Amino acid sequence: MTSGGDAPGMNAAIRSVVRASAFHGVECVGIYRGYQGMIEGDFQVMGPRSVHNIINKGGTVLKSARSKEFRTSEGRKKAYEALKRENVDALVLIGGDGTFTGGLIFNQEYGFPVMGIPGTIDNDIYGTNFTLGYDTALNTVVEAIDKIRDTASSHDRLFFIEVMGRDAGHIALNAGVGAGAEEILIPEENLGLDRLLESLERSKRSGKSSSIVVVAEGDKIGKNVFELKDYVEQNHPDYDVRVSVLGHMQRGGAPSCFDRVLASRMGVKAVESLLEGKSNYMVGVRDARMMLTPLEEAVKGKSEINQELLRVSNIMTI
Repeated sequence: MTSGGDAPGMNAAIRSVVRASAFHGVECVGIYRGYQGMIEGDFQVMGPRSVHNIINKGGTVLKSARSKEFRTSEGRKKAYEALKRENVDALVLIGGDGTFTGGLIFNQEYGFPVMGIPGTIDNDIYGTNFTLGYDTALNTVVEAIDKIRDTASSHDRLFFIEVMGRDAGHIALNAGVGAGAEEILIPEENLGLDRLLESLERSKRSGKSSSIVVVAEGDKIGKNVFELKDYVEQNHPDYDVRVSVLGHMQRGGAPSCFDRVLASRMGVKAVESLLEGKSNYMVGVRDARMMLTPLEEAVKGKSEINQELLRVSNIMTI
């Protein structure tokens, strides 16, 4: 099943789980609409042919939903009973920390085997270098910034571009470096309003007639990106400032080759790990190798920003 926010590569992971199950002679059941569908018994047996032509599609064919009912013990009891009626023996959960938290509690209450596959564009899950959808989102953001820069250069404008990343600045940092942004604002590093102005003034003195500032939505400098725009205009009325919020376009689109391959590897690892009797783990990739991280660590751990890349970004803004 898939749960929480959708991410490119989820369909490739579904395909991998279904086909790896078939390869090992195991019947695979798709659960529609996440935990809510589990409670309602919205199940469908899936075989190799039922997942053809989905590896290249964004979103999730199993749909996704957030379930308030599953957060209650009564809701989880209904889900357990529905799974037993369907003779389901184990769960592969594709999603983020909320999905894994639900699976962890479910396992603790009923001893039900679960295996997680990290699917979130924010790349904010501990235990893996990359989550499904992150690479695709980065490419989408960089392409959008490249197009906005054309307008910024043509009109000598300063653009604040907000990207997703409520608690983690991975998208902003990597896309900012990749797109050549003049400044990058992320939750992990509090730049401060005064330093932001100093940076913009330095760019202007160096001869830059336009600037791109990439802002993670969780950045702490201002209440939001529009407040940053107002602050700059109040202190530097000579700046022609614009705001572009990329929003949910970052979540959509066909997954990149990297995300398709990663999803295929993760799906096979998840199925084979369950068949080996392992449970309560998340599949991840570290140093190009498939690894297992205890679900509790994946949920409670914190992904760290790349300090070396942060240093590179500061050098590149000169």
